[in-house]
Amino acid sequence: MAKESPAQRETAGRVMHEYAHGELKSGPSGKGGKVKSRKQAIAIALREAGASKYDSKAKNRQSLAKTKRKEATGKTAQQEAEGKSHVGAHGRRESSRAMGGRNAKTNARRGSAARRRTARS
Repeated sequence: MAKESPAQRETAGRVMHEYAHGELKSGPSGKGGKVKSRKQAIAIALREAGASKYDSKAKNRQSLAKTKRKEATGKTAQQEAEGKSHVGAHGRRESSRAMGGRNAKTNARRGSAARRRTARS
């Protein structure tokens, strides 16, 4: 198997984190119950990361894209459990200020008005 990309390693790490905290579920929409086997957790991590040796390259790309969409909208078990609403710029997870997250930062693009304000100060 080829070396995993940073995005794949990050996804696999998140899935294993979910397993370690008892949040990882199997089957469609988690209807298969909690995953108790480490081997099964690793298989799920590789599948979600698009690094499975049992899938075609096209299926692996599709899996990774689907996972990244899920992470971007805050629909992973880890994000739901920890109250994180979205993945911010450059893959840094952030929670909203309304949620009271300590690492809540705005990811808004700095427009010309904001640049002028900081230039004056």
